[in-house]
Amino acid sequence: MPRPARHRGHGGVGGRHGCLREGTPGGLNVRGCTLRRLVLIAALFAAASAQGGNQKEEALADSVRVALSRAITDARPPKPQFTRIEDRIRYLKWLGEMSERLKRRLPDREGRLELLQAVWYEATRAGLDPAMVLGLIQVESGFRKYAVSVVGAHGYMQVMPFWTRVIGDGDRKKLFNMQTNLRYGCSILRMYLDMEAGNIFLALGRYNGSRGQPEYPNAVLAAWKNWEYKTDTSGT
Repeated sequence: MPRPARHRGHGGVGGRHGCLREGTPGGLNVRGCTLRRLVLIAALFAAASAQGGNQKEEALADSVRVALSRAITDARPPKPQFTRIEDRIRYLKWLGEMSERLKRRLPDREGRLELLQAVWYEATRAGLDPAMVLGLIQVESGFRKYAVSVVGAHGYMQVMPFWTRVIGDGDRKKLFNMQTNLRYGCSILRMYLDMEAGNIFLALGRYNGSRGQPEYPNAVLAAWKNWEYKTDTSGT
């Protein structure tokens, strides 16, 4: 009897790994699916998902909630303003270098520059290092605008939808807007840094919903190095 032809596309997990009972959609053939295959399947699903953790909905003091809400709704145009020409030159050099580093991940130049400008603006506005924010985005979403994690975190900075209810207007779809997502993410990370008295390790863990555990903070700290920029102190 000839063997049935293998399905060559991605298809479903069963079609690719032979773990679904033929003619029984969704039925697992446990005997034909080794533990090794099951582990591989789980790994494939994990790799395909965004890395956003389960941020905790914590009780916030009214003053903190109001401050966050004001930060989110700030209507000032997201354009960098410089009083000194030297600062503008340094910014443009940073923008050019970061664009080159990001080219492999985001080939579209216009979209790449738009993201970098927004990251610089929102990070600086929140008192954060843009390199740290880029490292966090790398770990959280892999620079995918529409990434959704297995726990429902949205967008570049993997913001949990409950934040739109706590400090926004309740519209979770806005988390797929680049500027809005970065505004939420940077404002929330700033709040966690303040809550942790500037301890970056604990603040990053809190952002991911894994406070005190080393895996996520260490991943972001490692990715941070990919986006560090040595400023030119001569101003030229």
